[in-house]
Amino acid sequence: MKHIQKGEEPESFANWKKLANENWTPTYDDLRGEVKTDLHHSLLREQGYICCYCGMRIAVENSHLEHLKPQRYYQELALEYTNLLASCQRESKKSEPVHCGKKKDDWYDEQLMVSPLEANCANFFRYLGSGEILPTDEADKKDAAIKTIDKLGLDIDKLRAMRREAIDGILEAIDGLTGEEIQLLAQGCEKPDANEQYTPFCGAITYILKHYFVP
Repeated sequence: MKHIQKGEEPESFANWKKLANENWTPTYDDLRGEVKTDLHHSLLREQGYICCYCGMRIAVENSHLEHLKPQRYYQELALEYTNLLASCQRESKKSEPVHCGKKKDDWYDEQLMVSPLEANCANFFRYLGSGEILPTDEADKKDAAIKTIDKLGLDIDKLRAMRREAIDGILEAIDGLTGEEIQLLAQGCEKPDANEQYTPFCGAITYILKHYFVP
């Protein structure tokens, strides 16, 4: 999981809410068309085009708008930009296991949900070269990490395999590099590229590089 720093909501979204409130009380179901598309693009840019939870590459076509705090229990936050994220699995096939926002559904626990909006969210998790995601050993974070991994399905076979492929790719890339060069590569993975995109599964990649290869 990578920290998401929320920015300003898109102007079209802000204007739509203002106009709607002048005429009626808008709900999330009223949000559609160009305004919703603008909002979706804004969230994707903000996240560097990776899923807010698992870190896979996403675009408008394969992602959905996610409420961190679910509408069912936090209706007052349904149109709050600070509560909106972009998660993978816009539509899931019957044979495909659900994960991230789709699996999370209406679950939220103030104490046990690791939020990507928390600056230290990455510190709740560990990764293995096999692609497995594990909770940290830190006592004050472990319970939340365990619950979040379970509720979001972050360690299902599908995601584990995708992380392993990403990790294997970076391990091939560092073959023959010095420790200093690997450190620079790890630092680069923490930043978006020229297209404002983060490397898919950059959280897992960065963890592996820093914990196993950077002196």
